[in-house]
This record gives sequence, C-alpha cells and structure tokens, in this order.
Amino acid sequence: MSADKDPRLAMLVESIVRLSKGELSSRIEPSSARDEVDAVITGVNLLAEELQQVYEQFEKRVESRTAMLRQAHLDMMKMAMSDALTGLANRVALMDGIEEALGQAGDDAAPPALLLLDLDSFKNVNDRFGHDAGDRVLQEVARRLNSVVRESDLVARLGGDEFAILLPAATLDIALQVARRAVEALGQQIRLDSVDIHCRASIGVRIGTANQSAEELLLDADTAMYAAKREGRNIIKLFQPVMLYSRQLRSQMAAELREAIGSDELVLHYQPVVELETSRILGVEVLVRWQHPVRGLIQPDTFIPLAEEIGVIHDLDRWVMSTSLRQLARWKQELGLDDDFQLRVNLSAVELKQLDLVDHVRALLRELELPPKSLVIEITETAIVTRGEVEMYSLLSLQQLGVGIEIDDFGTGYSSISYLRELPVSMVKVDRSLLVELNTRPGQLEFVAAILRLISAAGLEAVFEGIETREQADQLRAMGCNSGQGYFFCRPMPADETAALLAGTRHLRMNEGFSGIGDTEDTEITPAR
Repeated sequence: MSADKDPRLAMLVESIVRLSKGELSSRIEPSSARDEVDAVITGVNLLAEELQQVYEQFEKRVESRTAMLRQAHLDMMKMAMSDALTGLANRVALMDGIEEALGQAGDDAAPPALLLLDLDSFKNVNDRFGHDAGDRVLQEVARRLNSVVRESDLVARLGGDEFAILLPAATLDIALQVARRAVEALGQQIRLDSVDIHCRASIGVRIGTANQSAEELLLDADTAMYAAKREGRNIIKLFQPVMLYSRQLRSQMAAELREAIGSDELVLHYQPVVELETSRILGVEVLVRWQHPVRGLIQPDTFIPLAEEIGVIHDLDRWVMSTSLRQLARWKQELGLDDDFQLRVNLSAVELKQLDLVDHVRALLRELELPPKSLVIEITETAIVTRGEVEMYSLLSLQQLGVGIEIDDFGTGYSSISYLRELPVSMVKVDRSLLVELNTRPGQLEFVAAILRLISAAGLEAVFEGIETREQADQLRAMGCNSGQGYFFCRPMPADETAALLAGTRHLRMNEGFSGIGDTEDTEITPAR
C-alpha cells in the first residue's frame, strides 16, 4: 500500500521525526485494521514509552546528583566557615561578618562592636586534666557565649582558647552589657565529671569607626584584650589608642630580646641559699637580668613571659645553664669551693620537654669537670604536674646522672604531697607568699609548720624563699627547717660581688642581713605566676 493511499504511513514518519527531535510524548493511535502498519505503529509507541521512562529516570538521577553536589558544596562552605570543635564561626567567617557589618554602618546606622575573649589559665586545664577535658570545656564555653548574645550577633572561635563576639550596629552600652553577661556566664564553674573547673576570661572591647578595616578592628580588640590580661584576670577593657603604643613597645622589646640573648646584654645575679642553723652558705640560686642599653636593668618578670610568648625561652634557658655553670667552674678554681656547694638553676616547662636536655647537661658538666651533685635544677609544679613521658624521662635521667631536682614555688600551684612522693625530686622550695602573713594572719604559723612536716614526711628537704626578717628565720629554724634564702640574709648580687662575698666568708651572720628596703624580691627564670 502506497503512502498516498494510507495516511497512517505519513503519520508514522512524522512521529519518528518528532521522536528523533526529543519529543518523547509523541504517540499514534492505532487503527481498527490491526494490520502490519498498526503493528509498526504499536512498536514505535512502545519505543517512545521506553525512551520517555529512560529520560525521566535520567532526569531524576541528574536532579539527585545535582542536589548532592549542591549539599556537598554547602557542607564544604560550612566547614570552611565554622570551627570543627565548637560549631561556632571561625576566623574566616568572623572577618566576613566584620566586613559586612562595617559596610552596612552608615551615617544613620550604628557601627559594629567587637569583643575578643581569652580564657584565663586555660593551659592549666589541659595540663592537669588532659586535652580531652580541655575540649569539653571549650564546647561549654561556646554554649555559654551563645546564650548571652542577640540573634543578630556572631560568636566565633579564633583558635585555642580565644573567642570573639561580633555585635552589628551596637552602641557602647550594648557592647559592655554583652561583655558583662559573658563574664558572669563564664564565672560560673563548669562541672567536668567529678571536678569543678573555673574558666574565666579577659575581654577586650572595640567599637568600630568610620573607614576602619576588619583587620584594624580585630587588632584593636586584640590589643584591648591583652591589656586586660596584663592588668589581671576576669577583666573587661575598652580599647584606648594609647594601648597601641604599648603594644608597639612590646613588639619592639620582643625583637630586642631575641638579639639580647645572643649578645652581652643578659647578666646573671646570684642569691645565697643558707643553712638556717649555722648561716653557712650552701650554694646560690641563679637569677637572670636584662641589661638593656636604653631602659637599664630589666627584671625577669617583665621579659620572661615575653620570652615564652615569642618562643625564645629555650635559648634563654640554655644560655643561663651554660653561663652559670662556667661561672661556678671559675669560682671552684679561684675560690676553692668544695663539691657540696650547689648552683641552683631554674628550668622552664619548655626546656624540660627537650629530648637533648640530659645530654646537654651531661656534656657541660663533663667539659667543666664539675660533679653532677653541684647542680640543682629547679622546676615549677605546673611544669611537671601532668607527668608527661618526656618530662619524666628528663627528670629520671637527671636524677640518675646525680643532679639534684627541686620543686620550685611550692604552694602556688597544685601543692599535692602525694604526687611529690612519686616524682624523682629531693627538695621542695616553699613559695615566699606563705611567709608574708606568717605573724599577722591567725593560724598561718601552724599552717606553714604543717606544710613543713608533710614535706619532711614525704622524705624531702624543704627550702623556704623570701625570708625577710630575723623573726621569720628564727621561727623556721625552730620548726626544723634546714635552709632558706631571702633579703634578710643577702640580696641577689652580680657575679663579682658574689665572688667577693664567697672569698671573704662562707657564713652569713643574720644581724648583717639586708633589709630589702627600697627593693623587691626577684623573680626566677620561670614565667611570672
């Protein structure tokens, strides 16, 4: 049958053309003839149906994959803009938020305010309870900070224990209200298993100004926060332009300190440690000073924390150790000091973690032909409270070498006699703060006596620092304390004055001790606490 005689053939050709163009809904109604042409029409219709189903399934798959890719992109964006531990915004998100808030601030709109928070003594949480506990504390801090802000505000974690709160369109009053609420919320103790942890914060506040960049706003808030930390703890400080000058001076001092360690600007002073019963000089404690060419003699409580902050405390520790041991070797040769005379050198927590510490000490002692027992290393409680593997290895190896180990500043840290018994130490230096109110605070004398008995019961020798009066020396001697140091006996002196003292006598008469008037007790080669 020809196409001009059967219109179905033309319809069939037209349907095939439409299918080839992607018109998959095209269908031909079969006739009642039910002949070969109808069979072809039915076959084409079935093909069109199958193609349409395949296409619909393909569209669904494409739509599903597109949705998955879109969600993956959103998840990646969220990860890139949020802190993995706390779920808060991160530094990138904060900077974007500050840029947006500064851009929206105009003549009629209030500028944003930025609060920068740094947790006080958070390092002690990690040191004492471990990083797992520290992470849980940070998560609770994040939750509490979220509870004190408005819905439009942004809370971010910048890293470590540093947080930020961005307040778009905020007045000074609003910013201070949020800061005070944050202080109150963080002031409440955090229950961690069976332990209560106090995690307060120092806060810097900065109100944005016209034409200020996000980086400048963050720097100003950071400057105010550091001013709060230097002034004390749990303090709110509002940014003042003069703070930038102080920060610049601190940055300059940091650069100068790096140079000072490799030059002749650092000097050592020595304070005698005496036997209370006989006033015999048992040895000296090494104290570092910075002889600045412009600022004069700088005390260690000014530059030791800076050395830790900028990462040069290791170099400083090594310099002090080497220089003081060489000085001891010269004294032994020139003054005839016996092997029982001990040099007491403070080590930082950073130095105690150095794997080559023991080899360094051993090499110095061998080079200078000094007996190991002539060296006593003083370590603060906080440096060893976690009893890390490297720290314990260093202490045990130094003890096996014959070097004396002394816990410094006992009474200011965790002060647990039980852990002292487990450490390779032989001496405990009791902090001077326990003597300040020895004769003015009710029960203080008995309290100090009890501490001395506990130290003795642990098989350790107690050394009291900060003895400033004859009465304190007499009372400690009556309690059974063997040795001590302080301005009552002798102030810290340069090497030449110390040599002159040792050349003239090995005993200090108490009535010739220094009063310490017009001077202050010195800080050791450990961070100010």
